[in-house]
Amino acid sequence: MSDHILVERTGAVQIIRMNRPEKKNALTRAMYTMMTEAILDGDADSSIRSHVFLGLPGAFSSGNDLQDFMAFASTGKMGTEVFDFLIALAGAKKPMLAGVDGLAIGIGTTIHFHCDLTFATPQSFFKTPFVDLGLVPEAGSSLLAPALMGHQKAFAFLAMGEGLDAAQAKECGMIYKLVEAEELETTVLRVAAEIAAKPPEAMQISRDLLRKPREEVVERIKLEASHFTERLQSDEARNALMAFLTRKKT
Repeated sequence: MSDHILVERTGAVQIIRMNRPEKKNALTRAMYTMMTEAILDGDADSSIRSHVFLGLPGAFSSGNDLQDFMAFASTGKMGTEVFDFLIALAGAKKPMLAGVDGLAIGIGTTIHFHCDLTFATPQSFFKTPFVDLGLVPEAGSSLLAPALMGHQKAFAFLAMGEGLDAAQAKECGMIYKLVEAEELETTVLRVAAEIAAKPPEAMQISRDLLRKPREEVVERIKLEASHFTERLQSDEARNALMAFLTRKKT
């Protein structure tokens, strides 16, 4: 299980790599826990100056493992792993970057509203199928997406579930720059190292000034989580999840 999240560092850059190729980097509760610990440990380590999230060729992340959602819908028992990760994400003290190639679904998309710079390959694709699964937006995206791209694009993206290709995501301001697949990791790590080399206190203050107040984002994450939990226990969501999983098997 530990191989599904690989945490390493190069210089002052911490790399958090999702590594579950057989499931296109669908995130389990254990994977969320490891990423949460990596963010918190990296923030507490003065020798680490920036975080980088990476996936695999063709799959940044296909989102939350739907079997976990079905288990909760059936039993009503859901741990705090996802919520803990979202709070760590919103509260991260150091710059966060990401490199995306291929699928970025659900949390694989909403994580980028918290990243300071996201690089993506032209073949990347971003989608949030929350409502189609009987659920609601998460990770503070209902607050952050409209502020970034305007209400109508955010509605089409988060409520209608319309996907964005890499060029559209860049136009919306969700990603910073397009790079070819063979250059993706090198580019992200180079820029992360450049950021890490800058005066850390000035960088942290500047980053905080540029971002929405953490308290506002955390409150929205809590509100979304309350709705999300209720929706997971609804017949509407249960039926939608079962239908989706059935289609995947056929």
